[in-house]
Amino acid sequence: MTGAQGNHEQKLDPAIALSALDGATPREPHRQFALKHEDCFVVADAHGDIRGAGDGFFRDDTRMLSLLRLYVDGHVPSLLGASLSQDNILFRAHLSNRTSGASEDASAPPGTVHISRTRLLWENRLYEQLDITNYWTHPISMPLRIEFGADFRDMFEVRGSSRARRGRSHDAELSEDAVVYRYVGLDDRERQAALTFSQPPHSLTASSAEFACQIAPHERCRLHIEVGELAERPCRERFRSAAARARWTVRAKHRHGATVASSGRVFNDWLTRARSDIALLTTTLETGPYPYAGIPWFSTAFGRDGVITAIELLWLNPALALGVLAFLAQHQATEVSAFSDSEPGKIMHETRKGEMAILKELPFGRYYGGVDTTPLYVDLACAYAERTGDLATIDRLWPSLQAAASWMEEVGKRHPDGFITYKRGAETGLANQGWKDSWDSISHADGRIPPGPIALVEVQGYAYSAFVGLAALAERREQTELAEHWRGLAERLRRGVEERFWLEDLGTYALAIDGEGEPCAVRASNAGHLLYVGLPSPERAARVIENLVSPRFFTGWGIRTLADVEVAFNPMSYHNGSVWPHDTAVTAAGIARYGARQEVVQLLSGMFEAAVNFQMRLPELFCGFERRPGEAPISYPVACLPQAWSAGSAFMLIQACLGLRVDGWTNEIQIERPRLPMGIDNLSIRRLPVGDVAVDLHFQRVGDRIVCYLDQRHEGLVPLLVRS
Repeated sequence: MTGAQGNHEQKLDPAIALSALDGATPREPHRQFALKHEDCFVVADAHGDIRGAGDGFFRDDTRMLSLLRLYVDGHVPSLLGASLSQDNILFRAHLSNRTSGASEDASAPPGTVHISRTRLLWENRLYEQLDITNYWTHPISMPLRIEFGADFRDMFEVRGSSRARRGRSHDAELSEDAVVYRYVGLDDRERQAALTFSQPPHSLTASSAEFACQIAPHERCRLHIEVGELAERPCRERFRSAAARARWTVRAKHRHGATVASSGRVFNDWLTRARSDIALLTTTLETGPYPYAGIPWFSTAFGRDGVITAIELLWLNPALALGVLAFLAQHQATEVSAFSDSEPGKIMHETRKGEMAILKELPFGRYYGGVDTTPLYVDLACAYAERTGDLATIDRLWPSLQAAASWMEEVGKRHPDGFITYKRGAETGLANQGWKDSWDSISHADGRIPPGPIALVEVQGYAYSAFVGLAALAERREQTELAEHWRGLAERLRRGVEERFWLEDLGTYALAIDGEGEPCAVRASNAGHLLYVGLPSPERAARVIENLVSPRFFTGWGIRTLADVEVAFNPMSYHNGSVWPHDTAVTAAGIARYGARQEVVQLLSGMFEAAVNFQMRLPELFCGFERRPGEAPISYPVACLPQAWSAGSAFMLIQACLGLRVDGWTNEIQIERPRLPMGIDNLSIRRLPVGDVAVDLHFQRVGDRIVCYLDQRHEGLVPLLVRS
C-alpha cells in the first residue's frame, strides 16, 4: 500500500516482515486489538499486553510505549477471552490466575481470581483499569507485576527500517507513583511518556512496578493506570469521564449518513462492526472528517485509501467524501520535487509526522508517489456531485480539479498513446505507484520486472472516468469548449486501452504496458477496476467477468489479485495472489455495472463468510488459498486490522447487490435489478440522504422477486425508479 521501496516493500514479504520483529512471536492480525483516537493509537494482544514487536502505544507516528505486560503471581495470567465494545471505545480482556496467591489457610486454586483489564484512548492518553476479584472462600494476597518501557521509535523503524543514528534517551525519572521517559530526537523535538498509577506501588523501578493486592472473599481490588505526555494521578472518575466523552464522540460520528439493517442477525453484526471501524479510523481534521488508512502501519491520511473509502461510503454518507476532497485539495502539489515525487496539480499519496519524515530520511512527510491518486480524486469529486447535486462545492474545488486534470494531461503527453505512466523520481520513493505498490507486484508473464515508465491498466480507467465526469461538470458550468476537450481525452484513453491492453487469447486486459511498449500479459484483478469505470465494451466485459469469477481468481472467499496460473502467483504474497476485500468490492461493483447481479451476490456471500471467520472484521488482506470445506480463510501475518477500505467494502458490495443509485441532480433514487444477499429476506436503509431529506428505503424478498419501497412516512418525498 505505502512506504519506502527499500523498507516498506521488504516489510511486506512475510518472511522478512516477521524476522524484522526482533524474533518475537508473529502477530495474527485478527488476534490483535487496536484502539484509536485522532493521531494516537494502541495495538496489543488478547491479554492486553504490549510486547514490543509491531505493537505499542503510538502518537504522531512515534511509539511512545513499547512494553506493557501484566504478571499475576509471577506468571502471565490465563486468557479467558478478549473483545472490543461494539463502538470500538473499550478493549476488555478477561484473565485468571494460573497459580495461587498466598492465603491465611491454604493456596488459592488456579482459576479462582478473575482479572478484568479494560482500556480506552482519549485525547492522546491511554487509560487502563484493572479489576482483580477473589472468588475463593479465603482472603488472599495476590502479587501483581507490571513491566513497561518506552523506545520512542519512529513508525518506519518499527516496520523494519534501520537508522545510522538516533536521538538521545534520557534516564527514566521516578516518583512515588509515576515513571517519566524522555527522548530528544535528531529533529531537536522532545518526546515524553509518563506512566502513572492510582496508588503507589510497593516497588517501582524504571521498568516495572509491583503491587500486593489484599483481597477478601468475593471482594475486588482496583488499579488505574494512565500513559500520556504528562504525569497525572489516575482515578475512577477520570476513567469514566474519558470513556463518556469518547462514546459521545463516536455516537456523533454514527449520526452522519444512512445505516443498513437486515433480517440476518449475524449479517447485521458484520455491518455494525464495519461501521464502527470506519468511525474509529475517521479522524476529524481542520478540513473535515478523513478516514485514516489502517492500524498499525498506516494510521495516517493516505490519498488513495481515503478516496476509495469515501467512494465505498458515498451512497450512504456523502459528508465523508466532502472531508476527503477538502483535505486533498488543500495539500495538492504546487512544485516539482523528485524526492517527494511531486508535480503541480498532483494529489498527495501519504503524509507522516514522525522524526524520520521530519528529517527527510524518507520522503513520506508529504509524499506524492501515487499515480492513481490524482484521477481517483477527480473521479470522487465528480461522483460526489452526481450523488448530491452540490455544485457550490464543485465551484470551490474547480481550480484544484482543473490543476489535477492538467497534470493528467501533461503526463499523458509523455506517452505516445496518451497513457498516464509512473517512474519514481528518487531511489527513496516507491518503485511501483499504483495500489499494488510492492516491488514485485508488476511483472511480465514470465516473471520479469518490467522497465518503466509503467502504464497500469486501471489507472487509464480511472483517468478515463475522471475526464468523462469533468466534461459533464464543465457542461453544467457552461464551459462547452472545455467539456469537449476533456471528452476527447477520455475517448482517446478508451480507444487506447481497447487497442493496446486487450489480450484476445487470455480474454482480459494486460496488467500494464512497460516503458518499451510491451504489454504485461498477466491475468490480474486490475481488470475488475476497469469494469468499475465502465470502459470495456459489453462483449469484452463479459469475458473479463468470466475470468474473474472463475476458480483461477475466486477462492470462495474473494477475488485473488493474481490468477493462480500466473508465474508470479503466490497466495501468501502481499499483492501477487492474496485477497484484498476492497479489490473484490470494486470488482463486484464493476461486474454489477454490466448487469451480472448473481455473481455479485456470490462475491458478497464469500466476503461476509470470510468476515465471520475473522471475528466480523475484514483485514487489509488475507491469503489467497482455495476455500475448503470446514476450513477458515488464512490470515496474512502483518495485515492491518482494522483497515478503512476493507471495512467500507461491505457497503460497496451491498450497493452493488441492490443496484442502487441516488441521482443528486434530480433527487431521485434509482434501483436496477435488485438482489438481496444470500439468506437475507429483507433489508432496510434508514436515513438515506436525498437532497434536503432523509428517507427510509426497504427491500423484501417475495418469492423469486425483490420488491423495494419507501417507508410510508416518506412516500412522495423523493421519486423512486425501479427497473426489474
